[in-house]
Amino acid sequence: MAKQILSGDDARHALLKGVNILSNVVKATLGPRGKNIVLDKKFGSPTSTKDGVTVAKEIELKDSWENMGAQLVKEVASKTSDVAGDGTTTATVLAQSVYSEGLRYVTAGANPTLIKKGIDKAVDSVVDELKKMSREVSGEMIAQVGAISANNDLSIGKIIAEAMDKVGKDGVITVEEAKGLETTMETVEGMQFDRGYL
Repeated sequence: MAKQILSGDDARHALLKGVNILSNVVKATLGPRGKNIVLDKKFGSPTSTKDGVTVAKEIELKDSWENMGAQLVKEVASKTSDVAGDGTTTATVLAQSVYSEGLRYVTAGANPTLIKKGIDKAVDSVVDELKKMSREVSGEMIAQVGAISANNDLSIGKIIAEAMDKVGKDGVITVEEAKGLETTMETVEGMQFDRGYL
Protein backbone atom coordinates (compact mmCIF):
# COMPACT_ATOMS: atom_id res chain seq x y z
CA MET A 1 0.00 0.00 0.00
CA ALA A 2 1.33 3.45 -0.93
CA LYS A 3 2.26 5.82 1.88
CA GLN A 4 0.89 9.33 1.98
CA ILE A 5 3.59 11.83 2.94
CA LEU A 6 2.76 15.30 4.21
CA SER A 7 5.06 17.88 5.74
CA GLY A 8 5.03 21.44 6.95
CA ASP A 9 1.74 23.31 7.13
CA ASP A 10 -0.21 20.57 5.33
CA ALA A 11 0.73 18.00 7.98
CA ARG A 12 0.14 20.37 10.89
CA HIS A 13 -3.28 21.41 9.62
CA ALA A 14 -4.33 17.80 8.96
CA LEU A 15 -3.34 16.93 12.53
CA LEU A 16 -5.24 19.98 13.80
CA LYS A 17 -8.38 18.84 12.02
CA GLY A 18 -8.20 15.49 13.85
CA VAL A 19 -7.47 17.21 17.17
CA ASN A 20 -10.51 19.44 16.67
CA ILE A 21 -12.87 16.64 15.62
CA LEU A 22 -12.11 14.52 18.68
CA SER A 23 -11.91 17.46 21.10
CA ASN A 24 -15.19 19.00 19.97
CA VAL A 25 -17.04 15.72 20.54
CA VAL A 26 -15.44 15.15 23.96
CA LYS A 27 -15.92 18.83 24.90
CA ALA A 28 -19.70 18.34 24.92
CA THR A 29 -19.36 16.16 28.06
CA LEU A 30 -17.56 18.86 30.09
CA GLY A 31 -18.72 19.64 33.61
CA PRO A 32 -21.82 18.83 35.63
CA ARG A 33 -24.08 20.15 32.85
CA GLY A 34 -22.29 18.26 30.10
CA LYS A 35 -24.24 16.20 27.62
CA ASN A 36 -24.27 12.44 27.32
CA ILE A 37 -22.79 10.95 24.15
CA VAL A 38 -24.25 7.78 22.62
CA LEU A 39 -21.58 5.39 21.38
CA ASP A 40 -22.30 2.78 18.74
CA LYS A 41 -20.57 -0.45 19.75
CA LYS A 42 -19.60 -3.07 17.16
CA PHE A 43 -21.12 -5.72 19.40
CA GLY A 44 -24.13 -5.21 21.65
CA SER A 45 -26.34 -2.23 22.24
CA PRO A 46 -25.26 1.43 22.09
CA THR A 47 -23.81 2.97 25.27
CA SER A 48 -24.59 6.41 26.70
CA THR A 49 -21.78 8.09 28.67
CA LYS A 50 -20.49 11.42 29.91
CA ASP A 51 -16.94 10.17 30.49
CA GLY A 52 -14.51 12.02 28.23
CA VAL A 53 -11.90 9.26 28.00
CA THR A 54 -14.55 6.64 27.15
CA VAL A 55 -15.83 8.84 24.32
CA ALA A 56 -12.28 9.56 23.11
CA LYS A 57 -11.33 5.86 23.03
CA GLU A 58 -14.21 5.10 20.65
CA ILE A 59 -13.24 7.69 18.03
CA GLU A 60 -11.33 6.50 14.96
CA LEU A 61 -11.11 8.77 11.91
CA LYS A 62 -10.85 7.52 8.31
CA ASP A 63 -8.14 9.96 7.22
CA SER A 64 -4.83 8.69 8.64
CA TRP A 65 -3.42 12.18 9.31
CA GLU A 66 -6.56 13.38 11.04
CA ASN A 67 -6.63 10.14 13.00
CA MET A 68 -3.04 10.82 14.18
CA GLY A 69 -4.19 14.17 15.55
CA ALA A 70 -7.11 12.48 17.28
CA GLN A 71 -4.75 9.84 18.73
CA LEU A 72 -2.54 12.58 20.21
CA VAL A 73 -5.49 13.99 22.14
CA LYS A 74 -6.72 10.50 23.02
CA GLU A 75 -3.33 9.84 24.63
CA VAL A 76 -3.71 13.01 26.73
CA ALA A 77 -7.11 11.81 27.97
CA SER A 78 -5.81 8.30 28.73
CA LYS A 79 -2.77 9.56 30.66
CA THR A 80 -4.98 11.93 32.67
CA SER A 81 -7.34 9.07 33.49
CA ASP A 82 -4.44 6.84 34.57
CA VAL A 83 -2.83 9.49 36.79
CA ALA A 84 -5.80 11.41 38.20
CA GLY A 85 -8.84 9.25 37.47
CA ASP A 86 -10.85 12.32 36.45
CA GLY A 87 -10.46 15.53 34.46
CA THR A 88 -10.08 13.83 31.09
CA THR A 89 -12.43 16.23 29.32
CA THR A 90 -10.64 19.26 30.77
CA ALA A 91 -7.29 17.79 29.68
CA THR A 92 -8.69 17.25 26.19
CA VAL A 93 -9.89 20.87 25.94
CA LEU A 94 -6.50 22.12 27.17
CA ALA A 95 -4.65 19.92 24.67
CA GLN A 96 -6.79 21.26 21.84
CA SER A 97 -6.08 24.82 22.89
CA VAL A 98 -2.32 24.26 23.33
CA TYR A 99 -2.05 22.60 19.90
CA SER A 100 -4.12 25.19 18.03
CA GLU A 101 -2.40 28.17 19.66
CA GLY A 102 1.03 26.58 19.19
CA LEU A 103 0.22 25.97 15.54
CA ARG A 104 -0.83 29.60 15.14
CA TYR A 105 2.55 30.79 16.44
CA VAL A 106 4.53 28.26 14.38
CA THR A 107 2.62 29.31 11.25
CA ALA A 108 3.52 32.93 12.05
CA GLY A 109 7.21 31.95 12.08
CA ALA A 110 7.96 31.23 15.75
CA ASN A 111 10.53 28.59 16.67
CA PRO A 112 8.70 25.38 17.79
CA THR A 113 11.50 24.47 20.22
CA LEU A 114 11.21 27.81 21.99
CA ILE A 115 7.42 27.44 22.13
CA LYS A 116 7.87 24.02 23.78
CA LYS A 117 10.30 25.48 26.33
CA GLY A 118 7.81 28.26 27.06
CA ILE A 119 4.98 25.77 27.54
CA ASP A 120 7.16 23.73 29.93
CA LYS A 121 7.96 26.84 31.99
CA ALA A 122 4.28 27.81 32.06
CA VAL A 123 3.28 24.31 33.19
CA ASP A 124 5.81 24.39 36.04
CA SER A 125 4.56 27.81 37.11
CA VAL A 126 0.89 26.77 37.01
CA VAL A 127 1.59 23.55 38.95
CA ASP A 128 3.42 25.55 41.65
CA GLU A 129 0.50 27.98 41.94
CA LEU A 130 -2.03 25.15 42.10
CA LYS A 131 -0.03 23.49 44.88
CA LYS A 132 -0.10 26.77 46.83
CA MET A 133 -3.87 27.06 46.34
CA SER A 134 -4.62 23.43 47.20
CA ARG A 135 -6.02 22.38 50.55
CA GLU A 136 -6.70 19.03 52.12
CA VAL A 137 -10.25 17.76 51.84
CA SER A 138 -12.08 15.29 54.01
CA GLY A 139 -15.50 13.84 54.78
CA GLU A 140 -18.27 15.97 53.34
CA MET A 141 -16.07 17.64 50.71
CA ILE A 142 -14.90 14.25 49.39
CA ALA A 143 -18.53 13.16 49.14
CA GLN A 144 -19.36 16.31 47.13
CA VAL A 145 -16.42 15.83 44.75
CA GLY A 146 -17.27 12.14 44.37
CA ALA A 147 -20.90 12.96 43.63
CA ILE A 148 -19.93 15.49 40.96
CA SER A 149 -17.59 12.95 39.33
CA ALA A 150 -20.44 10.42 39.36
CA ASN A 151 -22.93 12.64 37.50
CA ASN A 152 -24.30 14.16 40.74
CA ASP A 153 -25.14 10.77 42.27
CA LEU A 154 -25.05 11.55 46.02
CA SER A 155 -25.13 7.89 47.08
CA ILE A 156 -21.97 7.14 45.07
CA GLY A 157 -20.34 10.28 46.48
CA LYS A 158 -21.08 9.02 50.00
CA ILE A 159 -19.59 5.58 49.23
CA ILE A 160 -16.46 7.22 47.79
CA ALA A 161 -16.09 9.33 50.97
CA GLU A 162 -16.46 6.20 53.13
CA ALA A 163 -13.87 4.35 51.04
CA MET A 164 -11.42 7.26 51.26
CA ASP A 165 -11.95 7.40 55.02
CA LYS A 166 -11.24 3.65 55.37
CA VAL A 167 -8.12 3.41 53.18
CA GLY A 168 -6.60 6.82 53.90
CA LYS A 169 -4.91 9.13 51.43
CA ASP A 170 -2.26 6.56 50.45
CA GLY A 171 -4.70 3.67 50.04
CA VAL A 172 -5.95 2.21 46.77
CA ILE A 173 -9.57 2.25 45.67
CA THR A 174 -10.67 -0.01 42.83
CA VAL A 175 -14.06 0.33 41.16
CA GLU A 176 -15.62 -2.71 39.51
CA GLU A 177 -18.91 -3.25 37.74
CA ALA A 178 -21.38 -5.07 40.00
CA LYS A 179 -23.12 -8.28 39.00
CA GLY A 180 -26.42 -7.02 40.43
CA LEU A 181 -28.20 -3.68 40.84
CA GLU A 182 -26.85 -2.76 44.28
CA THR A 183 -23.79 -0.54 44.78
CA THR A 184 -21.61 -1.85 47.60
CA MET A 185 -18.19 -1.28 49.13
CA GLU A 186 -15.79 -4.06 50.13
CA THR A 187 -12.59 -3.46 52.10
CA VAL A 188 -9.62 -5.81 51.64
CA GLU A 189 -6.81 -5.67 54.21
CA GLY A 190 -3.34 -6.44 52.90
CA MET A 191 -2.91 -7.84 49.40
CA GLN A 192 -5.36 -9.63 47.15
CA PHE A 193 -4.52 -11.95 44.25
CA ASP A 194 -7.31 -12.66 41.77
CA ARG A 195 -5.36 -15.56 40.23
CA GLY A 196 -2.60 -17.87 41.28
CA TYR A 197 -1.68 -21.38 42.33
CA LEU A 198 -3.54 -21.33 45.64
